[in-house]
Amino acid sequence: METSGFTGIAWIGRSAWAYPALESLHIVGIALLVGNLVLVELRVWGLHADLPMRALARAALPVSVLGFGLIALSGVLMFAAAPDELLSSRIFTIKIGLVLLAGLNATMFHARGGLAKVDRTARLQTALSLGLWVLVIILGRWIAYE
Repeated sequence: METSGFTGIAWIGRSAWAYPALESLHIVGIALLVGNLVLVELRVWGLHADLPMRALARAALPVSVLGFGLIALSGVLMFAAAPDELLSSRIFTIKIGLVLLAGLNATMFHARGGLAKVDRTARLQTALSLGLWVLVIILGRWIAYE
């Protein structure tokens, strides 16, 4: 279906407002995801040990999931606006690979009960999580300058 000279989803890349709005939504999602992960990770590392882990996780993790949902939705739409350009970007493919590794790490963390154990492995997994998400953010910004 054609609308105002734009076909499909490619109009997002040509819109004066759509792509910047999606980028903004992407950044809000990053803030929600990483900000809340850092709170839980700091608790796993022993900071604010007086806060009950289950209560903190119950408050923070749903917001992190919401943040990831915003990231995924906005990211898919931005990707759909310029798939050829992004697929030809080595930085983009590395970024997506790191997102997949971060997801695998989170799955393994929760599968082994990392929130309940709060052991050395949990601390290593949360450090890896933070490192991966920081790299994802850096690479996401770097794509614009490639």
